[in-house]
Amino acid sequence: MKNFIIVLAMVFTFSSCYVHKVQVGEGAQSGVVEKAKQHNFIGGLASGKTPDTQKMAKGSKNYEVVTKHSFIDLLISGITFGIYNPTTVSVRR
Repeated sequence: MKNFIIVLAMVFTFSSCYVHKVQVGEGAQSGVVEKAKQHNFIGGLASGKTPDTQKMAKGSKNYEVVTKHSFIDLLISGITFGIYNPTTVSVRR
């Protein structure tokens, strides 16, 4: 049990949040945010349907796309031992 707690502490200590930003046009103008989940499996080797960021921008020419592994996403990934790895995709118009 002691070894399990040590390994669990190491996993939470060495994990980090991943953030990737892409600016389209002039970037976000109004601050309206729309979020979706990207479903990844087996440590990210296989992925489900990718959210359509252009559709999420609703025709806007200027927006920002942020893809990140939030704390909750990392927690879910840890609970499933990396079999399911969700990612949060946000589009700010």
